[in-house]
Amino acid sequence: MQKSVFIIPISIVIHLLIINGCLFLLIPEIYLNLNYILYYNFSWLLITYSLDFYPTGRKERFMTNFPKLLQLYMVYGLAYFALLGAMQQEFYSFNYHISVYFIICLLLFLYRWMFYWMRSRYRLEGGNFRNVMVVGRDKNLKKIRKVFDEPDLGYRYMGYFDNSPSTSPTYLGAIENCFQYALNNQVDEIYCMVSKLSQDELRNLITFADNNLKKLKIIPDNKEIFTRAMSIELYDNVPVLNMRRTPIEGQYARTVKRAFDVVFSSLVILFLLSWITPILYILIKLESPGPLYFKQQRNGVNCKVFWCHKFRSMTVSSDAHTTMATKNDARVTKIGKFLRKTSIDELPQFIDVFLGHMSVVGPRPHMQRHTTEYGSSVDKYLVRHFAKPGITGLAQVKGYRGEIIQKADIVNRVRLDIFYLEKWSLLLDLSIIYQTILNAVKGEEKAY
Repeated sequence: MQKSVFIIPISIVIHLLIINGCLFLLIPEIYLNLNYILYYNFSWLLITYSLDFYPTGRKERFMTNFPKLLQLYMVYGLAYFALLGAMQQEFYSFNYHISVYFIICLLLFLYRWMFYWMRSRYRLEGGNFRNVMVVGRDKNLKKIRKVFDEPDLGYRYMGYFDNSPSTSPTYLGAIENCFQYALNNQVDEIYCMVSKLSQDELRNLITFADNNLKKLKIIPDNKEIFTRAMSIELYDNVPVLNMRRTPIEGQYARTVKRAFDVVFSSLVILFLLSWITPILYILIKLESPGPLYFKQQRNGVNCKVFWCHKFRSMTVSSDAHTTMATKNDARVTKIGKFLRKTSIDELPQFIDVFLGHMSVVGPRPHMQRHTTEYGSSVDKYLVRHFAKPGITGLAQVKGYRGEIIQKADIVNRVRLDIFYLEKWSLLLDLSIIYQTILNAVKGEEKAY
């Protein structure tokens, strides 16, 4: 599946360039006052966030949510003219400002048209697509096929599975064969006709999707299958349930979270890592030979492998990449014990955050061996890989960090990680960061 993760950030930048460009060219006096500049930019960001303007659904076209666009123009217009009334100096006439605002709205409108036209062309050329298949066949299959067959929406329909054999070229076999097919053919989304499945088949399909990073969307019947993250969408008037639609997956949410990650990690790198790194280099080298950093391959978003960095807190050993630290571990150095107790050893991961491999807050990344082990033994373990891994997370501040002594430890960690994905908000991230700092100052029992 190809994703265009930069669509929303680019749109935000272009919108702000249009607004600032018009103001700079037509009312240059405004740029003599920094407060005016900040007001026009932050009011746009605040209003678009409040209206939930930027998330762009795959099925959204130029006229979709058009009333929301008009609402945005109206609310931002009020903010625009409110500042004029507060200005001590009147630069131009009121009619002139109306003309300026009309030009801004016209350019924003033209960009919106160009955006959807270019996205449509990009999809027609084969970009930004999703491989989809259907499990079960009923009267809704033809209707949903009409949506999949719209070339500008970017769906690639693979076919359907059903226990009633068919000569249709899109018939792929019995339902029991759908699992292996989805794995072998890189299927991104599975659409399930609930009316054609037994409850056991449906539960098996939900478990399979959660454990194999497949998006499952259910065309509902009267069977009682619910999750906290369920959402409903319409495909040509056919209700479709998305079993795991989390707020952190929204493009605007990803933009906000990424912006926060870049700012926060930059501050840590500049004001903390810049001076603490040479000090720790000397202390670590004096106690034991080896590199300053310990790096290890771990699984990130969508299970992609990345290098995770820490300040080295142990002596160099052959089992460092396979065995977790345990209580009173002989491999931990004296300086390493302090680093681990205060979580200072995790600070180099802010570089990983800045590079985009991690987030400040999210499910903690595990070594590859554990991902393979728990992925097959812990139910819904892989759901936590729908988001970037974090330096800290909800599970960690609730006491589930470090060594996994019994299965309940990893089960509860996964439960809290999934809860975080389903209930994410920037306020929750800030709360977790605050609790992490508090725990580091107080010291944690499992920080060894």
